[in-house]
Amino acid sequence: MRPEVKTEIPGPRARKIIEDDKKFLATSTREIPLVVERAEGVWAWDVDGNRFLDFASGIGVINTGHRHPRVLQALEEQMGKFLHFAGTDFYYGIQVELAKRLVEITPGDFGKKVFYTNSGAESNEAAMKLTRWSTGRKYFLAFLGAFHGRTFGALSLTASKIVHRGRFFPMVPGVVHVPYPDPFRTPFGVDPSEVSDAVISYIEDQIFRRLVPPDEVAAAFAEPIQGEGGYVVPPKDFFPKLRRLLDEHGILLVDDEVQAGMGRTGRWFAIEHFGVVPDVVCLAKAIASGVPMGAIVFREDLDFGVLGAHSNTFGGNPLACAAALATIEVIGDLLDNVRARGEQLTRWLRDIKEESKTIGDVRGIGLMQAADFVVPGTKEPNKDVRERVLMRALRKGLILLPCGFSAIRFIPPLTITEEELDTGMEIFAEAVREEGA
Repeated sequence: MRPEVKTEIPGPRARKIIEDDKKFLATSTREIPLVVERAEGVWAWDVDGNRFLDFASGIGVINTGHRHPRVLQALEEQMGKFLHFAGTDFYYGIQVELAKRLVEITPGDFGKKVFYTNSGAESNEAAMKLTRWSTGRKYFLAFLGAFHGRTFGALSLTASKIVHRGRFFPMVPGVVHVPYPDPFRTPFGVDPSEVSDAVISYIEDQIFRRLVPPDEVAAAFAEPIQGEGGYVVPPKDFFPKLRRLLDEHGILLVDDEVQAGMGRTGRWFAIEHFGVVPDVVCLAKAIASGVPMGAIVFREDLDFGVLGAHSNTFGGNPLACAAALATIEVIGDLLDNVRARGEQLTRWLRDIKEESKTIGDVRGIGLMQAADFVVPGTKEPNKDVRERVLMRALRKGLILLPCGFSAIRFIPPLTITEEELDTGMEIFAEAVREEGA
């Protein structure tokens, strides 16, 4: 099967829905003029009957592919029992079952506990509260380029684009941002081989000596691969060096795996590629294959320990738990495919970059990769070309999403086949060539 686009994009039915959307729904983040009617596996059909190959996975949510039969079966079985019974006031056996599986697959050979949330932002908010509670400290470190969500606590950690923060001051106090070790656009203008040491030295020599006493910092929040910030992959040595610095001062490491986790990089969690064990892992997006859910998994000694210190209504909803258990089962069988398709995707991106004047960098791990468009001969972001390539690809039947200031991300469902990946990358290569990029 191949993409099939029979109308202009958006088509006539899609245009009417988009007009009504603008009339009745709050302005948010919609930029791609696609109105989906149904989806199956790696394919999606819009309301005008056009068929698309999905390289967006619902923004990294549909790792198991759209409507995976094992997930649907789990949902149907749970719907036959009950849908909700106040998630944190009563006991559900399915919550315990899922918590055991999350404890098993997350890094760290020590006792852990789980708190269920409803989104990535809420997971990061819960981690902020947990680490303040357990340490008695009030400050946080976060990274420039980070995206941890848009609610006020999570937004205080976020530093991806100014539009996220504009007109929302004041934020939650106590967050200090430091550069992320980007090997392509390096902070401080250092050589890529020196970027990890430069960032660690900045934290040690500037932040901890001039701005914040390290013994008042509760945690550092970090994405192992920055997501909305542009799919930036740090050098291999960065997280081990950061972990040593944090341990020296008794600071916890919170690992935001909302976009990079649940098998996306060929391991359960992206932090595993760096040989570091975090104290808290934040999850959401792909954890339940499209059913809204999140969780934090943390060292058991960090637990609140007091009834009512933190809670919510819908966390650990039984439908979400059922979907998550099935999702874990499915992803466990897909990790080999992710690694193989990831290597295939890397080859495609490198070959396309070789022929391109405006792709300055390709990067990523597994099925979490990106192509970054630049002004030719520089590293200056080229958003205009990025946007035109995205639309060319969509009109040819390939769904892609932007990230960062000038990158396109490639995050197809983990079920994608070799042939389907080739089809998508052929379309992307055509879009780049036709744009003269």
